[in-house]
Amino acid sequence: MPTDVVLIFVLLVVVMALFIWDRWRYDLVAFGALLAATALGLVPANEAFLGFGHPATVTVAAVLIISRGLSNTGVVDMIAAAIQPMTKRTVTHVGAFSGTAALLSTVMNNVGALALMMPAAIQSALNAKRSPAAILMPMSFAAILGGLVTLIGTPPNIIVATFRAEAMGEPFGMFDFTPVGGLVALIGVVFIATVGWRLIPKERRSAASSLDIFDIENYVTEMNVTESSPISGKSFQELEEALEDIDAVVIGLARGSRFILAGRRDERLLPNDVLLIEASPEAIGQAAEILDLALPGAPLKEDEEEKARDEEEETPNTRARLNASNNTLVEAVVAQNSAIEGYTPASTRMRRRYGVNLLAVSRQGKPYRGRLRSFRFQVGDVLLLQGDTDRLPDIIQELGCLPLAPRKLMGASRRLAWATIAIFGAAIVASSFNLMDLTVSLGIAAILLVTLGSVRPLEIYESVDWPVIVLLGAMIPVGTALQTTGATEVLAQGIVDLTFGAPPIVVLALLMVVTMTLSDIMNNAATALVMAPIGVGIAKVLQVSPDPFLMTVAIAASCAFLTPIGHQNNALIMGPGGYKFGDYWRLGLPLEVLILVVSLPAILFFWPL
Repeated sequence: MPTDVVLIFVLLVVVMALFIWDRWRYDLVAFGALLAATALGLVPANEAFLGFGHPATVTVAAVLIISRGLSNTGVVDMIAAAIQPMTKRTVTHVGAFSGTAALLSTVMNNVGALALMMPAAIQSALNAKRSPAAILMPMSFAAILGGLVTLIGTPPNIIVATFRAEAMGEPFGMFDFTPVGGLVALIGVVFIATVGWRLIPKERRSAASSLDIFDIENYVTEMNVTESSPISGKSFQELEEALEDIDAVVIGLARGSRFILAGRRDERLLPNDVLLIEASPEAIGQAAEILDLALPGAPLKEDEEEKARDEEEETPNTRARLNASNNTLVEAVVAQNSAIEGYTPASTRMRRRYGVNLLAVSRQGKPYRGRLRSFRFQVGDVLLLQGDTDRLPDIIQELGCLPLAPRKLMGASRRLAWATIAIFGAAIVASSFNLMDLTVSLGIAAILLVTLGSVRPLEIYESVDWPVIVLLGAMIPVGTALQTTGATEVLAQGIVDLTFGAPPIVVLALLMVVTMTLSDIMNNAATALVMAPIGVGIAKVLQVSPDPFLMTVAIAASCAFLTPIGHQNNALIMGPGGYKFGDYWRLGLPLEVLILVVSLPAILFFWPL
């Protein structure tokens, strides 16, 4: 075996192992693989960074910007509002939201479609007195299925289309995926809505919403500043320093009808101020003893009892104090590649840097009762945040989290909805009828949406999922190296030898199963980049058309339903739905088997050998 082939195999195995290990971000792993391949001579130095200008990379970026425009103008919100009447029965409830998510995913990023639909789905579940767990996993899977229908529905389709251009001189068109992908998506969504949601563990479907577990009184305690307290007359900053050693955090204080956030570090404390302190019961006791603070319910003198009872009738409860007119409580879920993923509240300095209070955290539907300062955030964690009403939405976005409450859109944004749809539709029509290259038409549409105001200039870079862009830009040359070194022919020959004498449908089935398995444990775009050239190689060995093999890779690379780590959608719903790692395969495995049974005959019918 040639040295170049051995080197590319070793590099590929190492990269896949690092993807699966998930210790380092996949974009860093991919970029490291590109540099290693270049250093080893597998990728020419003058071609090392051509992947960043590749049509697939630019197309994915343009689709993400257009998706932000559809989000900002309320297109998705109008659709979600229209399906609310269908939530009376569970079957129609699941079917309406799953079908809508699948439909949206045909023309926009499927992660974005899920993120936009999730708040409405959660709110509708709470209104219908159902657990969001019955809605979120079906909707997540449906959004993934919807991406199979069109070229721009998901990055694997775009990647596979570009490999076809290299193999046959012409890429797949916008709707070339529709016959097979549309059939798979339709049957998959029907299965999810009628049978699939019942496969979710019953304890999850009947459990209370993970958003209802934030009992503020279990996290935050009110304590009164007394005349003799050593912190009377001191600032918030001095109070924080005094509480730091006992692992207690001051949230703010109530002074009459006002609520003052602890972010105002120079604010002086006065006697009778009501402090809101987040701490364990042990730490609360220490704070009361060291700082001479009066705990709620402490014994009162007889002449003060009547006055206290009168004041109690006028005193708002803890949640009301925290949710005062100038402050808001919002639940948000940690998204993949969030700025706080892998960090602790202490290391991110959330209050000083972002101006928000972290009141509580939930993981897999269970509240975290330990020390929040040392809690390390993971994708899917649900955070209870408090901050300024006007600034909190922007802060949540800056943190890389997704709010789990319906958004409030300005009328001006809604007026841009139809213009946004028209621009996007024109780009699709232009590329579908070969009037303009797809990458160019989508790029023009993105620029027009910025000019129109559907996407603010600052949001252009925020809209793009840069780790995915780096992954594509780095792995495309590595995928090309698989072909130029002859490694794809070696792998393809091995698969053909393994299925010697079997009909082509068996070879396609093996290719689909291997691709599905990889997609369940590593990024779907990376899976497509690795498996697409192998599919082309198998076709060359068998001397048949590459189309059915590329279509098999496209379908299978997006079918990541067995684990929460295979697709960003699955990770996003884990916290809000209260799912456990093992819940996914209960619905995901039957769905993948169904896709295998439906898609293979359809592929051979629409894309004959």
